[in-house]
Amino acid sequence: MPLLACGALALAGGLWSALLLLGVDVPVPRPTLPEVHGPLMVLGFVGTLVALERAVALGTRWALLAPASSGLGALTLLATGPSLGAKLPLATAAVVLLGIYRALWRRQPADALLGQAAGALAWYAATLLWLGGLSVPEIVPWLATFAVATIAGERLDLALVLGNRARRWFLAALAALVAGVTAATVWPAAGHHLFGAGLLAVVAWLVTFDAARRTVRAAGLPRYVAVGLLAGYAWLALAGVLWAGAGSTMDGPRYDATTHAVFLGFVLSMIFVHAPVILPAVLRRPLPYHPVLYAPLALLHLSLLARVAIGDGAGLEPVWRWAGVANVASVLLFAACAVTLSARSAVRS
Repeated sequence: MPLLACGALALAGGLWSALLLLGVDVPVPRPTLPEVHGPLMVLGFVGTLVALERAVALGTRWALLAPASSGLGALTLLATGPSLGAKLPLATAAVVLLGIYRALWRRQPADALLGQAAGALAWYAATLLWLGGLSVPEIVPWLATFAVATIAGERLDLALVLGNRARRWFLAALAALVAGVTAATVWPAAGHHLFGAGLLAVVAWLVTFDAARRTVRAAGLPRYVAVGLLAGYAWLALAGVLWAGAGSTMDGPRYDATTHAVFLGFVLSMIFVHAPVILPAVLRRPLPYHPVLYAPLALLHLSLLARVAIGDGAGLEPVWRWAGVANVASVLLFAACAVTLSARSAVRS
């Protein structure tokens, strides 16, 4: 619970910094808070959740060093901004996470672990490049690779039966993604186009082999999960098209659209729909499915659509701002729904 609390604080700080970046009139606790919005959300929040889930899966105490390090890094980011004392624990967390995947591989080798380990390696590369002086926009492809490779590996891991053909194509898509993100750093002019192509390769694999295309016609939790997955894949495809077609971007409306298509449309959608499956295994607390969970999911995607299509695409700043506020509200609404459903279930049991 203390480690999860660190992730929750990182999320709170990330959402507060989002409001500041949107120009909302809220107090500014630290001038450096807007600078660390991306690392707080991706490494502090998502990274801590991933590391905690993998540590619980391994079942050894030393593995908890990974979420502890990322949690410490997130808290230091909140306190000091992008300092050396914040970046080093985040890099340490990635190294320990790689150690967790090595231990899991020795227990039972699996292609899904290769995908997740590639994500941890991208996390480590992002922190090294950040330590080396690159800006957050310059390491965004590595942060995206961490999230995308980890989630794709999880989807392969959760699949019940997939043939050798699906696994071979998974490894090919993963190789394209890793090659693309490496090229984006070494040859930025052409590399971002290749990175976009790598993202599209992963999307193609997900759409082709994921069971969501079938389970979307089911009912209850399977349908809820499938709806969130397919919507997330659509946003990831948009980000891939923007990167592959237009190349590098470091600011402005296209940067806003591309990054939030990945980290809001894809990553947060994955978190929303996987929470009823993964959080009970991590926390040993129930999180039953209820149709009310569609409310924050719909708010997330509809507000992001308005933000990207009207705010970024048409250049209407008021729409961009209030759609961004609605993005934040969707996360808070999901958290409120999750806490309420879990508490009600615990009382009944």
